[in-house]
Amino acid sequence: MIWLIGNKGMLGNDVEKLLKERGLTYWASDKEVDISDYKALEKFGRDKKIKWVINCSGYTKVDKAEEEIDEVFRINQDGVRNIALFSAKKQIKLVHISTDYVFDGWQKGDAVAYREDDKTNPINIYGKSKLAGEEETKKILEKYFIIRTAWLYGLKGNNFVCTMLRLFKERDLVKVVDDQWGSPTYTVDLAGAILKMIEDDSVSYGIYHFTNEGVTSWYEFARAIYKKAKGLGLIENNKKVDIQPIKTKDYPKAARRPRYSVLSKEKIKREFALRVREWDKALEDFMVSLKRERESLESRVEK
Repeated sequence: MIWLIGNKGMLGNDVEKLLKERGLTYWASDKEVDISDYKALEKFGRDKKIKWVINCSGYTKVDKAEEEIDEVFRINQDGVRNIALFSAKKQIKLVHISTDYVFDGWQKGDAVAYREDDKTNPINIYGKSKLAGEEETKKILEKYFIIRTAWLYGLKGNNFVCTMLRLFKERDLVKVVDDQWGSPTYTVDLAGAILKMIEDDSVSYGIYHFTNEGVTSWYEFARAIYKKAKGLGLIENNKKVDIQPIKTKDYPKAARRPRYSVLSKEKIKREFALRVREWDKALEDFMVSLKRERESLESRVEK
């Protein structure tokens, strides 16, 4: 018996698809159950025999968080505290999603991936709010799995891949930062890792890292998206886009980003016998799925 919180978000959408495919009994909620209101959580879960909670909800607008400080902490700290309190009261195992932004991206140096027990030091409000949510979970619960991920993309919701595809259609020149490094993560693959924990009925509680394998920059990621989109016909054949690398200092944003926030996956691979795909293979799969979805939509419109 599983309660999926945040099923309409990018990750939650793919977690729910997997739950359905595997015939698992679950309940799902999104904004109709306000996680910052403990009574709302209790009312929804009161008569349900829940064994696991998967929390895919969260405030994820990184730059806007610098202005909406109360709101981001209301969701990413207070909401997570309430979910943890509910889980503790009902003796429920919790899977909570966190981020690479709990690290500053500077302290370890290039080519050294962050391990789960490395010192955290968020450099933006979003990262601070997510770390606060982690701390609430650890303080309240013993039966928890915190999964930090990074550079997430999927079919539903705003993400870097979909932004690039839109820009490639609209512009002839796209400038992308080339001095921030990380590992892209396809929501389908992360959803699979979450379900593995649940299907194993794991008791190996703690913090884990999960992304796809490999390291890239935003610039190289953008180039890969363009190349694969061209190959699949997602961009017109005669449309050429010049993708230019720029430095972070030349593309100022409200929130600072970690420069190198690659996450080590050794712990999660070892503990759950996971085989993790390279990021470019996962991206290929995503693009094929995106093309299939667009063709299906066009077919329905024509009918």
